[in-house]
Amino acid sequence: MATRTVTTTARSVWRSTVVLKVAMAISGLIVVLFLLAHMYGNLKVFSGQAAFDEYSHHLREMGEPMLPYAGVLWIIRVVLLVAIGIHIFSAVTLWRRARVATAGGGGGRYESKKAPRGSQRSYASFTMRWGGIIIVLFVVYHLLHLTWNTIAPGGATDSPYERVVNGFEIWWVVLSYTIALLAVGFHLRHGVWAALASLGANTSQRRRRQLNMLATLVAVVVTLGFLLPPFAILFGLVG
Repeated sequence: MATRTVTTTARSVWRSTVVLKVAMAISGLIVVLFLLAHMYGNLKVFSGQAAFDEYSHHLREMGEPMLPYAGVLWIIRVVLLVAIGIHIFSAVTLWRRARVATAGGGGGRYESKKAPRGSQRSYASFTMRWGGIIIVLFVVYHLLHLTWNTIAPGGATDSPYERVVNGFEIWWVVLSYTIALLAVGFHLRHGVWAALASLGANTSQRRRRQLNMLATLVAVVVTLGFLLPPFAILFGLVG
């Protein structure tokens, strides 16, 4: 009887709203770190084909001979997939709980003088869920195009550099990429702030302003950093 009670209590703790918010925050920050690293790699397209292809090849050789070919890359992929899975599961669970608690009418969150009813006024916070869906769909397309080489707008090639250049020479590819990156930017703007707040960083008005500045900086840097290569290629500055 005592064992069953302890087990039930432990399960309740791990499924609590606080734990889910912390899990969503940590998993989200892991994805942010990956985005910053991935953005840095994408910017190597400005160094030319040899440098970009060498960088792509080096990612698969990291860790050899202690790890097999592409071993480190697969570890990164697994960690990223687990983080995304935890992030989505936590977000969906918290959303469903909020719907049940408020009978689908929303709650009094983020109350202020401008929003006494607690409505989410910022576009970033208002579009978090739909933006997340757009991002997931884009990631699938992005993997099919630039990672798995399954689809090839602009022409198929084994060169990572040529896949990037061939694709971004097409206006509608750049347009879809831009829409997805704007969704990423809005998601990061609210998500970084919410993640750090969930982890206890939002302790004062001054700290709140700092978190807002940091979240905006991360969103702008990631969005512009990812958009620089496609627009440079589209306008003939690269390639």
